[in-house]
Amino acid sequence: MPLSNNSGTPQAHQQNKAQPTFRAGAVARIAGMPVATLRIWEQRYQAVRPNTAASGHRLYSPADVERATLLRRLTAQGHAIGLLASLETEQMREMMRAPEVTQAHWVESDLQSSIKMVVVGHSLASRVQRLFYLQPFGLKVQLVGVFDSLDASAKAAGQSDQPSADILILQAGSLQTGVHQELLKAQDAWRAPSAAVLYRFSSAAARAELTNAGVEVLSEPSDDHALRQWLSTLQNDAQGRKATHVRHSSPPFSVGLGEQTVSPPLFDDASLTQFAGLSTTVACECPSHLAELLLQVSSFEKYSSECANRSAADARLHAYLQHVAGSARMLFEKALEQVAIAEGLPLPPASNPASN
Repeated sequence: MPLSNNSGTPQAHQQNKAQPTFRAGAVARIAGMPVATLRIWEQRYQAVRPNTAASGHRLYSPADVERATLLRRLTAQGHAIGLLASLETEQMREMMRAPEVTQAHWVESDLQSSIKMVVVGHSLASRVQRLFYLQPFGLKVQLVGVFDSLDASAKAAGQSDQPSADILILQAGSLQTGVHQELLKAQDAWRAPSAAVLYRFSSAAARAELTNAGVEVLSEPSDDHALRQWLSTLQNDAQGRKATHVRHSSPPFSVGLGEQTVSPPLFDDASLTQFAGLSTTVACECPSHLAELLLQVSSFEKYSSECANRSAADARLHAYLQHVAGSARMLFEKALEQVAIAEGLPLPPASNPASN
């Protein structure tokens, strides 16, 4: 989107503004903020740069007043002052009127190909808008709703006649175990095929729960370039799901698995651990690695079988994951047998002799 340079960054508009006539107190009252905030924005971020009179007072021009007012209004919407400080005044004007301007210029094909997004987290929604409206990168977004919490999002969907979204994104300062249940509830309410989470701090267990539920998880990037790349990836994924009408509540869990029966584990953990410690002449230590892989796959198979099921869709998902892990385990068991025979190593005692 081409932008005017009539008034620019603090450096640029310093040369163009009219004779300074306002003091800090007056500017703060007009903009609707404390004088202390105005001073912080000047000193820490150089967001506004008034002239200094011989008396030592800071004097502001009408252009400065407009800039301070725009900064206050945009930060109230959730935009970070650190990101706004370097923008031109015209860019901030565009941010204030961007939604209606952009919608007015969208043609029908743009609306049909756009991604309908629900965002939980006002600051993330503001970043998405800023990236889209000021730095277009091929992302076509309709912000269906912006909410403070997952619960508020789910309730809003419940009050809609036909709730629909392509993706639900949660911005979380911290992630704890159990959040996946609330997230999936909101995702179901919006009938969204995809869900994603940006977090700042998280436990490994919480991330594992989300990943196992098919949720994209990413530590929130501080720079716009990384966020732009991530959003582009989500857009492509969401568009693919839209094209094939795949929704998380009805996943293709049987694709590629046929009717293969999964037998119980052939070896127990103690036997595999013992086998992994055997000496071998294979330089790449394949026997040891195979045993370690079997331990991991078997653990995940057991984990999937024990996962809590929030709904029938969850039950199908975990049954599918358990089946995949069991099928992989059986292949690794066969591979372990072949390597043991080739190396002349004693096989671990079978914990399930009937499967031989």
